[in-house]
Amino acid sequence: MITYALYFAFTAVGLSLLLAMWRLLIGPDVGDRVLALDTLAINAVALIVLYGIYAQTQTYFEAALLIAMLGFVSTVAYARFVLRRDVIE
Repeated sequence: MITYALYFAFTAVGLSLLLAMWRLLIGPDVGDRVLALDTLAINAVALIVLYGIYAQTQTYFEAALLIAMLGFVSTVAYARFVLRRDVIE
């Protein structure tokens, strides 16, 4: 049963990655593109965690944690750039 749930989750997360990529490419505004990039980072973390569950190894969970931290920092940097046009004061 867990195998079918993992296959369904892989499909759902893959579809959400494609839709977020679509929003990143055709986003009408810079804010939409930043939000799509953040969504891509979150979906990538979800995909790595799912693969870690599928492969039954803990190495992928550490990689997912690193990508989550980098995604958060990059989202904050992009948001500051959009608001102030300067990342470092």
